[in-house]
Parts: sequence; C-alpha cells; structure tokens
Amino acid sequence: MKNVDFKSLISHCKEYGFIFPSSEIYDGLSAAYDYGPLGIELKNNIKQYWWKSMVQMHQNIVGLDAAIFMHPKTWKASGHVDAFNDPMIDNKDSKKRYRADQLIESYAEKIETKIQKDVDKAAKKFGDSFEEKQFRETNGRIIDRQKKIDYAINTMNQHLKDANMDGLKALIEELEIVDPEGGSRNWTDVRQFNLMFHTQLGAIAGEEDKLYLRPETAQGIFVNFLNVQKSTRQKLPFGIAQIGKAFRNEIVARQFIFRMREFEQMEMQFFVKPGEEMKWYDYWKQTRLEWHKALGTPAENLRFHDHDNLAHYANAAVDIEFKFPFGFRELEGIHSRTDFDLKSHQELSGKKLQYFDPTVNENYVPYVVETSIGCDRMFLSQIGQALREETVPDADGKDSTRTVMKLHPALAPIKAAVMPLLKNKEELVKASTDVFDKLKAHVICQYDEKDAIGRRYRRQDAIGTPYSITIDFDTLENNTVTIRDRDTLEQKRVKIDDVSKIVSDSCNINNIL
Repeated sequence: MKNVDFKSLISHCKEYGFIFPSSEIYDGLSAAYDYGPLGIELKNNIKQYWWKSMVQMHQNIVGLDAAIFMHPKTWKASGHVDAFNDPMIDNKDSKKRYRADQLIESYAEKIETKIQKDVDKAAKKFGDSFEEKQFRETNGRIIDRQKKIDYAINTMNQHLKDANMDGLKALIEELEIVDPEGGSRNWTDVRQFNLMFHTQLGAIAGEEDKLYLRPETAQGIFVNFLNVQKSTRQKLPFGIAQIGKAFRNEIVARQFIFRMREFEQMEMQFFVKPGEEMKWYDYWKQTRLEWHKALGTPAENLRFHDHDNLAHYANAAVDIEFKFPFGFRELEGIHSRTDFDLKSHQELSGKKLQYFDPTVNENYVPYVVETSIGCDRMFLSQIGQALREETVPDADGKDSTRTVMKLHPALAPIKAAVMPLLKNKEELVKASTDVFDKLKAHVICQYDEKDAIGRRYRRQDAIGTPYSITIDFDTLENNTVTIRDRDTLEQKRVKIDDVSKIVSDSCNINNIL
C-alpha cells in the first residue's frame, strides 16, 4: 500500500469531481479553485465536524457569521493596514516573484532533508539499538548541518522582527540561495507587500470609501464581543466560533489548495480572565491535537511547532503541522492573543469592550485564546492521507491494483452506493430504486448502474464511499442485499430493513465527537 504522489492527487480530484480549476474554460485563474459535487460534500462534512465539536459539544461556545465587509477602521485597529505585510523579492533574470522568508525556509528544509537521510540510513544500519537523539547530537556532519539551519532561521527571524529588508536580502546572498526556477542569484531588493485586497464602497471612488476584503475572520468576532456576550448572557470563560471566507493577496500562491488567495477559515476566539490565558492556551493546544487524531490521522503525521517570531498581538503561539505530500506545514494555529484586539478596537472606536465580572465586581478587557484552522488545508490533509494505491484480490482471486480513498466514514462525501447487479433487468432496477429511496433520507447516497459491478466497486473505492450495496436476484426472493465494506472488502448479506441503520450508525459523525 502506498499514498499517491501529489501530481496524481491533483489529477484525481479533478477527474472525480472534488476540485476544479476556477474559470477553466478561460484558461483558469491562478490559485483559485471550485469545489465540485464530491468536494463540497467532503468540505461540508469537515465543517460540520468542526462546528459540532466546537459549538454543540461546549456549553460556553456559541456561533457567529459576520459580514465579509467591515468598516475600514477595523483593519487599522487590528494592525493589518500597517503591519500585514510579507517580504517580497524578485529574480531579475527569471522575472519570478518570491517571499523572501520562504526562500530561506526552503534552504533550511533542504538541509533538514539531508539530515533525515543520514538518520534513516543509520537507523537501518543499527536497528533496534539506534537512538536518534544521541545520533543527532554526536554525529559531526549532522551537527554542522544543524548549525547552518539554526543560523539561517534565527537570523531570518531577527530581520523579520526588526523589519530589516536589507538584512533579509544580505542573508539570501550570503546563503547563496538561487532562484528555484532558473538557478539565478540576480535578486532585487526585498520590500514589504501588504496582503489585503481592497475595493470601493458605492459609485464614487475615494480614499474615504475604501473597503477591504477581510484577511481573517477573527475581527468580526472581536467587534461583536459585547453583542454576543450580552445577548447570550455568557460568563467568562466563553468562546465565539465562526466559519467563513477570508482573502489574502499572496505573493506566491502555490501547492494546489494549500495556499490560495480566497480561502475558508474555521476560527474560535475564547475569552478568558487576564492571567488565565496560558492555562487555556495549553488546554486548546491539546484539545485541538486530539480532534485531528480522532479522525484516524497517525500521530507521526502531526507535530507542534512553536513560533520563534511572535505576531504583534501574541504572547504565545504554536502551529499544529501536518505532513502534507510536500512536507510538514501549518494546518492549524493556536494563539494567545492577549487583550490586544479588544483594546485596540476600544481605543479607536471610543466604545468600551469590557466584561463586567460579578465575582470581583469590576470591569476589564478579557484576554483571548484563538484556534484557527484552514478548511481548505484540512480538506487537503484528509484526501492527501486517504488516497492510496493497494494490491487486492480481484473476482478471480488474482492480485490487482486499486485506487482507494480511505476517508473516515463520517467525512466521506457519499456514504453508500446502491447498485443493481444488472441494469437491463427491470425488476432489479426497481428494487434498487426502492432501496435508494429508503436510504437517501438518512445519508447522502448514490445510485450507480453503469459498467460491470467490479468497475462500479472500483469507482466507489476511488471516491471514498464506505459501503456499496448490491441488489441481485436473491434480493427479489428474500429481501436481502449484499453490502460491501470499502476497507476490508468483506461482503455480507443483510436485510433491506437493516441497511439504513448499518450505514447511518457507521457513518455518524457523533462517533468521533
């Protein structure tokens, strides 16, 4: 069994109706994608899992759906107008544009790949007696390579902290980093690039009418803090959850749906008493990790990465990184945002955003702990780890290769496929239609009669359908059907009246909450 490569994954998503390039008939639009019939079902299931785990399962977390357009002062208060920048650099020869920090990070990743190869080679050589930590700390070549990584990342972080664009360029030149496209070292200066899209309000364009497409969903929660707290009579600690679109004018949008200019976030802001934020930061850090593991994600595909260079609003930040086909990257962020956001909006708006705490009989601005996950990245993580090629016996008992998407049943776009053994037998088609009509009220299912039954099984495997239900001539005699399990390939006869319960119980999202 092996996972498919990234290029094949992208092709599979288009072929089976998960994701299409946006505006493809006009040659597409860079870094914009449309979710197809199966993609939107999977995406909705991911959102439902997140929403239920956040809102339904917590007495003190409620939901919100704030507008994408907000008053321009919102983004002044949040710091986005002045500080929401990425360091941009161009190569003069290839005319390609890059983020300077990503070039340096890629340099470090290449060295880490070399280190890992040495570690893997040594582990294979020494077997059970191998101790990786000791090997990394004592092997001279690894020590030297690690020093290069530490120097590059630490120097970069200091330059980013100081907004030292000249220093970033000098570091790129010092490390002899080349253009990934053409190998040239002919770089422009590094300059700041603000990531917000802006548009105009009304028919007359002017600076006072400038609006921004929100670069994050969090600010809609902060400006509604008191509205939600008072209308729901919440007491600290409590949270506000939101799922919604956000927009960032990325310098380089790449790696399929991992980094796009229009994306969807699932965020929860948890308001706490000042001084208690680190307790809740640790709580949400572990809780969110367990949320990912509950889907069956292997522990080795997840890791924590603490931020070395904290954002202006944070006093602690960690990423949950996932092992994507192109390496470990951020999947979710947990941040202790202090009281920065509420205080900034309070100061600029002149409106108090304070909580009256009856236990101490005083007003204060709460601190905030944030959990933020990209819905699109979560989508990519799930199909990336689920899509595999494996060898299985065919109908004749011979080995054959199948492509199967082993999504958790609760996330699978289609829960069951209903198939007549033969499509030209009216009585089988009618019986199949009857089963489909009974099942569709309980789960998303699909009626499939095209091609031989073996091909239909393979097609359903490829889109992740947990169960295939075949109606044959025995069905007409005893009201039983054959139900086939996607993962085990086991086939068993069950009564038609039991099908809905079997599929519904197995695919119920409550199983993982």
